[in-house]
Amino acid sequence: MILTARPRATARPARATAVRHLGPNWYACVMGTAVVAGSGTALPVRVPGLRTALTVVWALSLVLLVALLAARALHWAHHRDQARAHLLDPATAPFYGCLSMALLAVGGGALTVGRDWTGTGPAVALDAVLFTAGTAVGLAAAVTVPYLMAVRHRVAPEQATPVWLLPLVAPMVSAALGPHLVPHLPPGQPRRTLLLACFALFGLSLLATLVMLPLVFARLVTGGPPPLALTPTLFLVLGPLGQSTTAVGAFADVAPGVVPAPYDEGFGLLAVLYGVPVMGFALLWLCLATAHVVRARRRGMRFSMTWWSFTFPVGTCVTGSEALARHTGLLAYDGLALVLYAVLVAAWVTAAVHTARGLVGGALLAGPGPAPSVPRPATARTR
Repeated sequence: MILTARPRATARPARATAVRHLGPNWYACVMGTAVVAGSGTALPVRVPGLRTALTVVWALSLVLLVALLAARALHWAHHRDQARAHLLDPATAPFYGCLSMALLAVGGGALTVGRDWTGTGPAVALDAVLFTAGTAVGLAAAVTVPYLMAVRHRVAPEQATPVWLLPLVAPMVSAALGPHLVPHLPPGQPRRTLLLACFALFGLSLLATLVMLPLVFARLVTGGPPPLALTPTLFLVLGPLGQSTTAVGAFADVAPGVVPAPYDEGFGLLAVLYGVPVMGFALLWLCLATAHVVRARRRGMRFSMTWWSFTFPVGTCVTGSEALARHTGLLAYDGLALVLYAVLVAAWVTAAVHTARGLVGGALLAGPGPAPSVPRPATARTR
């Protein structure tokens, strides 16, 4: 008999094991950090040192993005079974839209505040790369995730959550941030093409959101409050509302000289006639979501990664208010932007501190605990 030694199983590196349960929802940290920097640039106040602080926050978002991209690459390389499970999980798959929005938010911040350190040329190049990649990923998520929900996830109406909006909002972020690149393109066809492409992305995301949002609202009204851990996701509804208001304001900012009359004036009208009522509904939803969060907190809601839902959606309402202040001249929208930005900063500090504690303690990257054993019910034998 010939004895052969069994090959020893290769142990996975510790760093690869640590990212096994690192899902796409972690990109919300990048989104929330980048929007603090990007939305703070247009505030109606001039505070000494504010611009420098915003640039530091943007640099932090860039570092977080690079770190998460590397960690997610390890995740896909060493834990493809888990990555596939995320795609086939209706509760996790929509978070793939967060990758797109993280790329776009950091790219947009490079052009608004990052250029103070990098210079205009490198900032434009970085934004162009991240905008292109983020838009491509966002369009892929907007098609793939709803397709999987229809053919593989088999979700029921009572399972509807605001998380379903994430892959549909990603193209709206492209629509809102793309116009910042328009002045850096050659005049004529290139500028007009990008502006109208962003307008098309606006319509794509808006109509898809109008289809999905009634499901979320109906589930909330007829099915009762969401579970405590998911209650912060109600703030995600603010994302398409604030971001679409930001987008129409950005269209109006760059349209003169890019599209012929009277379409340039039409974008200015759209910024007000669309933005004012949508922002009104956003404030209504903000009050409703806040009431649910207060209720959940009183019932024992603890920190989870869903708390990052308090950051980016509120940040889009800040930029939406700033756009309305520019195009209406009303001081009320300046005041609203300041109040919402204070809420945003408080939410970001809270989420960041709790996330850092969870990472140091290891709780956030730990896998789900074992399911509690349930004793098998005794059955009497019958003859």
